[in-house]
Amino acid sequence: MKKLFPQSMYNMMSMFGSALTVVSFAVFLFLFLVETLAEHTNPYMGIFTFMLVPLFLILGLILIAWGAWREKKRIARGTPSEGHLPKIDLNEPRHRRAVTKFFFGTILLAGLSIFGSYEVYEYSDSVQFCGVVCHSVMHPEYTAYANSPHARVPCAECHIGSGAEWFVKAKITGAYQVYSVLFNKYSKPIPTPIENLRPAQQTCEQCHWPKHFFSQKQRSLTYFISDEKNTKWTLNLLMKIGGGNELSGNTDGIHWHMNIANEVDYIATDYRRQEIPWVRSRDKRTGKEVVYQSTEFRLTADEMKAQETRRMDCIDCHNRPSHKFNHPANQVNQFMQLGLISPVLPYIKNITIKALEVPYSSSSIAYDSIGTVIRDFYAQSYPEGMKLQAQKIEQAIEEARKIYARNYFPEMRADWRAYPDNIGHMYAAGCFRCHDGKHKSEDGKILSQDCNVCHTLLAQKFENDKQEVAMQGLSYRHPVNVDKAWQEMRCYDCHNGKK
Repeated sequence: MKKLFPQSMYNMMSMFGSALTVVSFAVFLFLFLVETLAEHTNPYMGIFTFMLVPLFLILGLILIAWGAWREKKRIARGTPSEGHLPKIDLNEPRHRRAVTKFFFGTILLAGLSIFGSYEVYEYSDSVQFCGVVCHSVMHPEYTAYANSPHARVPCAECHIGSGAEWFVKAKITGAYQVYSVLFNKYSKPIPTPIENLRPAQQTCEQCHWPKHFFSQKQRSLTYFISDEKNTKWTLNLLMKIGGGNELSGNTDGIHWHMNIANEVDYIATDYRRQEIPWVRSRDKRTGKEVVYQSTEFRLTADEMKAQETRRMDCIDCHNRPSHKFNHPANQVNQFMQLGLISPVLPYIKNITIKALEVPYSSSSIAYDSIGTVIRDFYAQSYPEGMKLQAQKIEQAIEEARKIYARNYFPEMRADWRAYPDNIGHMYAAGCFRCHDGKHKSEDGKILSQDCNVCHTLLAQKFENDKQEVAMQGLSYRHPVNVDKAWQEMRCYDCHNGKK
């Protein structure tokens, strides 16, 4: 009987390699079909499909070739291994039973393998896989995400989106991330992958429609001053959200920037896009362009050629939509407003922020030290109060630890300083990156830093004063007497945590 393959192919090693190759190819085809037909693709499963499975396929081919080479040498020496192969005679009951068991066992194993492969695919598409299993180094980002408004949105929806081009890009960057994790090559803190983010129109705007942003939004803000009495201070703002479309009229307000009736381009000179010396706006209807340049840092023609000009979109302001690390003052204010940290305790805001801002070397040390810092302060400054308010002090310590656990990750050097939030202007440059009163056009136009450009102050009240109210807008009063410094400086110059 004529054999299909050369004599050298009939040996145990080549046959094992053949079986491994066939199974690997079948698994690859199955996963490829799942990836192709799935509504949402998964870059991490793609790493398994297009990198790991082919490795087993290649290994099988190598075993086939190696076995054939060894068998050929045996044949040349006159000692082939053909006689060592098992012989099957289906007339023998024992052989029939063995073949039957092998046949049905193979079918069962193949079915379980396919089921298991699909389950692996499903799990690799989960948030738990991205944030916990595969990306243990991403614990800070995962924690922030779990406490964000987008906690039910799968990671790949924003980080990948749809389309083959971005799917391939995600696989390439994902492969490097796996390498970085395996060989401890990642940075601390993990840099925000700004250069890999696709335009917000292709991700954010699948749910959020700028053309339907309009009108204004009222916000009530509660603060506590860092004095002995934790003086309460409230503001009531009317935020000029703006937006607009052909039905609601011209675009205006904060979402004037959203490329609806105009386009905004800019040049940033740093990786995190915090230094923006050049801005250009273009009216889509008339085509008129206005260029604003910083009077403090003016780019030369050669410098402009060397820099990337970027079209402004959602992510330039909403740069931490799901991974926000909050400033301690912001969090302590919120916890005090909710009564989780008692405002009755003297200097509680001040000492809590100090306890949070100590540069601890690990989270476990931080949890112990936060309690020590707060207890020692009251034991030394208010020994009687320590006894009377012991329960409230302990509760304040527990809440401070919760704030720390959600916003500080010393092992990865991740906190609010490492990841500035561009919404607002209190703790990072944010709006003032462009609207600092120092970006001017050739005809003298200025990107204003006037508070009323984005919001109107309707009411403000200090704890022991009467509430001030004016529908046309009030003049802002700084809670601490700094004369006119707050008008001449930018908020984050004082509130950025630098000594």
